[in-house]
Amino acid sequence: MPRSWLHRALAALVGLALSGLLATTGFARSSDLQQPAQASGIPLQEQPFYPALEEAVQNWQGVPLGEVIGDNPSATLLNFYVVMADVGHGMRAVSAMAPTDPGLGWSPAARAEISRLNTLFSLAIHALDGSEFAESVRTDRTEEAAIQLKEVLDYVLGSSKKPFNIPDAVELNKLNETLENDLTSWRLPGTAIVLSQNTSDTAIHGSYLFSSSTVKQVERMYDEVKGLSTSPTSFSTPGLYAFYAQTPGYLVPPKWYLRLPTGLRHIIEIQLWGQTLFQILFTLVTIAIEALIVIWLGRRLLATYRYKEDAGDTSRIHLDADNIAWIRVGLVVPILPLTRLSSAIVDGYLNITGEPLVLITFGFYIVYFLTAGALSFLLFEALGRSGSEWMMRLRGGESPLLLQRISNFVMPICRTLGALAMVALIYRLLILLGLPAETVLAFSAVPGLAIGLGASKLLGNLFAGLSIQTDRPLRVGEFCRVGENLGFVTKIGLRSLELQTLDSRITIPNAIADEATIVNYSQRQQRSDATPSQGIELRYCLKQPLSPDQVSDLLMYTRREVDQRPELMHSLVSVERNEHDELDLVCFATVELHGWRAFLQMREELLLRMQQIEDQVLKSRVVIGVSYDTTAQQLRLIPDLIRQVVESDPEFRLRSCRLMAISEFTYDFVFDFLSSHSSYSAFKDGISRMNQGVLASFEAHQIEIPFPTQVEIQKDA
Repeated sequence: MPRSWLHRALAALVGLALSGLLATTGFARSSDLQQPAQASGIPLQEQPFYPALEEAVQNWQGVPLGEVIGDNPSATLLNFYVVMADVGHGMRAVSAMAPTDPGLGWSPAARAEISRLNTLFSLAIHALDGSEFAESVRTDRTEEAAIQLKEVLDYVLGSSKKPFNIPDAVELNKLNETLENDLTSWRLPGTAIVLSQNTSDTAIHGSYLFSSSTVKQVERMYDEVKGLSTSPTSFSTPGLYAFYAQTPGYLVPPKWYLRLPTGLRHIIEIQLWGQTLFQILFTLVTIAIEALIVIWLGRRLLATYRYKEDAGDTSRIHLDADNIAWIRVGLVVPILPLTRLSSAIVDGYLNITGEPLVLITFGFYIVYFLTAGALSFLLFEALGRSGSEWMMRLRGGESPLLLQRISNFVMPICRTLGALAMVALIYRLLILLGLPAETVLAFSAVPGLAIGLGASKLLGNLFAGLSIQTDRPLRVGEFCRVGENLGFVTKIGLRSLELQTLDSRITIPNAIADEATIVNYSQRQQRSDATPSQGIELRYCLKQPLSPDQVSDLLMYTRREVDQRPELMHSLVSVERNEHDELDLVCFATVELHGWRAFLQMREELLLRMQQIEDQVLKSRVVIGVSYDTTAQQLRLIPDLIRQVVESDPEFRLRSCRLMAISEFTYDFVFDFLSSHSSYSAFKDGISRMNQGVLASFEAHQIEIPFPTQVEIQKDA
């Protein structure tokens, strides 16, 4: 008895102290729900939409799993209001059953009711467009907005001094008939609550949702009306959001929590930053436990990079590295489910809400995705090491040299894939944190800028290393000369290769090795019946400026010439600009030649033919000027005259003839034509005949080609 009396006295003292604290600090408790006085306004039963509201109640009683979203503002708003009223009353009713409900957990009847409330609530939140929330917290913030919006509607619909005419499908059609464009949104008069058509690809045409701007402003609207009086109705649910936000669990708190003594509930439900002491305390405990585990795993992970390796047995070194790689994967993997579990406890069980939920969720997502990025890189590295061993065994070898060769080829590829996976996960994290897709794409320019400013050499070595691994001009263990260095290749990495010479080990950047002359003295198995072939590349600089049409003709003539030569195989013809901003005609082909004489002869023939083709292209565009005395009728006649003269040669085909300029002395006509002559000499003969024909035709039609003149005008002093 004395001990019991002492306990009661201590509890009374703690209660008095906390009551004084509450009085001085102004902290609130979720159970302190004030009952405001009734506000004056039109009763809900006298509002024009009330019959439709009662009809919605009957519909939901008959079809408990209907669709909240309607094809008009009235259907969506009233369905949402009815469903959320049912959810709010159900939450209170189930919670009130806790003292009398038998057992430690909820009874089957209570669980069935809770399941029904969860289903109705999920249907209700579908009527809210939460697209303006960050994707990581979109569901949670939309659920909070749904409950806050219910209380806002309680105040608006129960305290309005003006009747609300909410348009249904019939009224909406009549309204659209009077408008030039169909109505796509409707605002509840006197409020910031807007219902707009859902325009997403998966939406049913004409469905109305509470707009994204409304959903994002619900918290502000709730803060403005939560202390105001309102007329109670059978649909109103005062204090619903406070009951939801300041208790653990989802819609209905756990039974053990509801059975706590009232005095203890008063203590643990003291509010700080919008959360209760119970929620804050256990959230900090959850985060601290995860942080301790992550720190412990991180220290173990870092310790794996300090292992000392014995350089005497290379095969044992690789096997140890293989085991260590999988140990690193095993140390990182537990962080992912641990982070998910911590997030589920804080969000789903402790029910943290508001801005603290956003900050904590962002932190969990950052930890999760950074860990997933590190795991992807470590996983690809472990797969690369194990894959090298499997490939070695499949090839029937156990040689450390073979294992090192395969590893040098496989590991750069695996590490590159791991790095790409890390980048993809980081971009996904930025999207989940609410960054717009345009901003994320802008971030993708940062690596390119870094490469352009300072990492170009590293990137060049990387691509050169991939080229060496793919083309395989040399392999690990082969005796080669790279530039001026002679020795055995001991390693081919992402950035450089190592060459063991007689007196030292030389590290050569891949870019330099890729550009240097490589002489491989090691003999490989090759087919003896294979015909030797080699590539030939010719670059012809075009000094004369060419129009786009002339460049096209140049490519056409060159490709036709190359295709007519059977000795040129796998030919490619193109143009590109050189460092002097001039065009280069580039021709590449594979030839089967033996000896320098045949190679140089082929090169000379192709270069000479390229020069002839350039001259042919230049001569295939003619500019001819006629005097200003030429009449309009004669000007219209000139294109036909040119066509007759050009096409009098069956190997010529006129492509165009246009009056392109009015110069100081003449009207300038430009005509282009194509040639199919069999030789360059025949083409020049055709040009000669064409020029003579043009002169004769112009003379016959009295069209003058003037000489340039100058007139000197003198004035008296």
